Amino acid sequence: MAVMKFLCDTKRCIECNGCVTACKNENDSALEWGIQRRRVVTINDGEPGEASLSVACMHCTDAPCQAVCPANCFYKTEDGLTLHNKDTCIGCGYCLYACPFGAPQFPKKGAFGSRGKMDKCTFCAGGPEETHSDAERQKYGSNRLAEGKLPMCAELCATKSLLAGDADIVSSIYRERIVARGNPNAIWGYTPKTGA
Repeated sequence: MAVMKFLCDTKRCIECNGCVTACKNENDSALEWGIQRRRVVTINDGEPGEASLSVACMHCTDAPCQAVCPANCFYKTEDGLTLHNKDTCIGCGYCLYACPFGAPQFPKKGAFGSRGKMDKCTFCAGGPEETHSDAERQKYGSNRLAEGKLPMCAELCATKSLLAGDADIVSSIYRERIVARGNPNAIWGYTPKTGA
């Protein structure tokens, strides 16, 4: 079975926020006010070495959010995705502090409101509810993986900087780009393959 992963190529990301908009549009029914499953972060803004990076849940192999959750609301799928069950979430916030990517988020109803149920990127794989049911769509958003599609954020990335899918394929695409960048004649990290 394939292990699904995200990878953002910082040499291609132009900080257009298309991935952010695509995620919001695809999962609109599940997102409460203040939740942003994907965001673009710029490092060294306006300085030499500036880089932009699209960040969401990285679906870690050994997920720290899952390790600290006292309610055991996190679970791993056969595809290696780290998903959560909103029905068992108690809103303690441990996952928020454990995640190095800031993926788990809580709705913001006010400055001093209760946290509510945690939300995070699902890799467009839905949740534990019945696949393509109204309950799944309302709680977790789109289930594109069940349709054989990739997450909408990666599908709509204009520069193809955000890659998603089988980890082996994603890493081979990135390796080819790195090799091609060493070639001064390569455009956008792609060099046509030649040979017999």
